[in-house]
Amino acid sequence: VQLQASGGGLVQAGGSLRLSCAASGRAISRIVVGWFRQAPGKEREFVAAFKSNPSYADSVKGRFTISRDSAKNTVYLQMNSLKPEDTAVYYCAAGAGIILSSLRQESAYTYWGPGTQVTVSS
Repeated sequence: VQLQASGGGLVQAGGSLRLSCAASGRAISRIVVGWFRQAPGKEREFVAAFKSNPSYADSVKGRFTISRDSAKNTVYLQMNSLKPEDTAVYYCAAGAGIILSSLRQESAYTYWGPGTQVTVSS
């Protein structure tokens, strides 16, 4: 599975961005795709994932929406009401057979794409 994330950029606080994660090599309907992010000087953290239902980190719940388009084999992360603390490199990741209790764990994901930078100015 190869993943390619895109859609990052610079936005003012309160603005919106939509990230895309295009997958190849396997249908996204057969794998779990998630988003993680890493801010400068911090560890990478879970943002959202889509298994049978979407799952979100508390810090983004209500502001971010993960969705998928099987026809395009692409997973999206719509980010609204962005805050400066959302500034990070965002990564999409995928894996097969990830159980619900492991969705938020980096180690559960086998495939990682290159990150895309999101910068939110205050």
